[in-house]
Amino acid sequence: MAYDPKTRSAAITNGRERAPARAMLKAIGFTDEDLARPLVGVANTWIETMPCNFNLRRLAEQVKAGIRAAGGTPMEFNTIAISDGVVMGTEGMKTSLISREVIADSIELVGRGYLFDAMVCLAACDKTLPGTAMGLVRLDIPGFVLYGGTILPGKFRGRDVTILDVFEAVGANAAGLMSDDELRELESVACPGPGACGGQFTANTMATALEFLGLSPMNTASAPAIDPRKDAIGFAAGKLVMEMLSAGRTPSSILTRQSFENAIASVAATGGSTNAVLHLLAIAHEAGVPLTIDDFDTISRRTPIIADLKPGGRYTAYDVDRAGGTILIAKRLAEAGLLHQEALTPSGRTILEEAKVAVETPGQTVITTVERPLKAQGGLVILKGNLSPEGCVVKIAGHERMYHRGPARVFEREEAAMAAVTSRQIRPGDVVVIRYEGPVGGPGMREMLGVTAALVGEGLGEVVALVTDGRFSGATRGLMVGHVAPEAARGGLIAIVQEGDPIIIDIENRLLTLDLPEAVIRARLAAWSPPPPRYTRGVMAKYAASVSSAATGAVTAPVWPS
Repeated sequence: MAYDPKTRSAAITNGRERAPARAMLKAIGFTDEDLARPLVGVANTWIETMPCNFNLRRLAEQVKAGIRAAGGTPMEFNTIAISDGVVMGTEGMKTSLISREVIADSIELVGRGYLFDAMVCLAACDKTLPGTAMGLVRLDIPGFVLYGGTILPGKFRGRDVTILDVFEAVGANAAGLMSDDELRELESVACPGPGACGGQFTANTMATALEFLGLSPMNTASAPAIDPRKDAIGFAAGKLVMEMLSAGRTPSSILTRQSFENAIASVAATGGSTNAVLHLLAIAHEAGVPLTIDDFDTISRRTPIIADLKPGGRYTAYDVDRAGGTILIAKRLAEAGLLHQEALTPSGRTILEEAKVAVETPGQTVITTVERPLKAQGGLVILKGNLSPEGCVVKIAGHERMYHRGPARVFEREEAAMAAVTSRQIRPGDVVVIRYEGPVGGPGMREMLGVTAALVGEGLGEVVALVTDGRFSGATRGLMVGHVAPEAARGGLIAIVQEGDPIIIDIENRLLTLDLPEAVIRARLAAWSPPPPRYTRGVMAKYAASVSSAATGAVTAPVWPS
């Protein structure tokens, strides 16, 4: 039976009873012809508070032109966006992960309210990518996420720089290794224009993962935000969503366990962000696809790192594009049998069919081969043990240390840890513990890039470790363990760690251990009581009351009366 492309929106536009709705839509320029066509939502996360999403207004116009050319009527709407880079290290950072849920909720609400037949979601900054994906998956209408693109690298004294260099320069400045004038010069050139942060940080990690997952068209993410090709990519995306609509191709017809394994492989192979663990678990939850935190370790173990990308490597996302794009990474992995080759993409073609057309730039050194990997195993490692029995995440792509035992330096919130770092109170061998920053305790699970980058900038990155129930930026490097679960606010062992307690991080054996006698641990737990919530009303309180463990993606779920 042929698929009716207007099966949903007819309830908004068709029939005598819908005359009032048509009257209101005609007031803003829609014609009878427009309203007779399928209605396609264009979810835009444009905002004037960051470079990451700043180019999305222009991209939206191209997408809408493509939709019109292919016989649809686009209707653009906006949702929110929080810039991790701008709010990092402040109370505002607590809103970042929460914004993922708000973005998903708002897209779901608008899609359900206006009964759109299909949707294109425009995203760029970290939480806008998984947030738009989650909203689209809930609606399960034909559509995909389109990435706005990476920023170009900045130039500082003859070398490429990213926002990570500025964060690390803060620590270098505090340690007397960089002058105030040098810091100001760097901050003025690090971000030369629109686009998402330039390494394989969270935005570029998730943009890559969504292509491998089948929620973004292949070969659309690599072009930088300001690249002239973006206009053509946007127009083609508008036409593609109409093809998906005609075919009735929805997220549920694409997303499988195999497609999620492909997405995880892309993160592992590129040394991508630990945030991908949270976000892919959350998307899988919305899709009803079984996925656990342990799957990331299993897939990472069998997937070599083949892209030499910052923060652990030498190159930026812009260099990936020049080397041949994310599609070249897909080709390498597919040819080596490290992808499920029959997994579908938005075009209806398999990921293998898409990857075969990749063209490698002669002489490029950004993307290597599976036979000559940068590392034999991927960068994502899941640790368990008595300090994190539900699991926690560490990225090892950028360093070689596999074991650390040291005394805990305990901080109840990020600001206290940052003050200790910048005042030179952290010593080689220490394990910095930052707690009550988890999904519930923060609330919102703040990223700790300010602290981790300051440690690296001070020259301590290879001689200290950090453990937190909060998160890290994709730009974080060093022996930094995040997402500790259960978190402190839920009575996890991280809540009873005291100053000087020995902590062991054993990468090879996948263990995070509080090295104390069981009797001592039991006594401390018996004496512990949860602190009062930091917020008692508003969106922060609602989130804290409904959010799950980081080990299951920190997703919000309804609390039903018992």
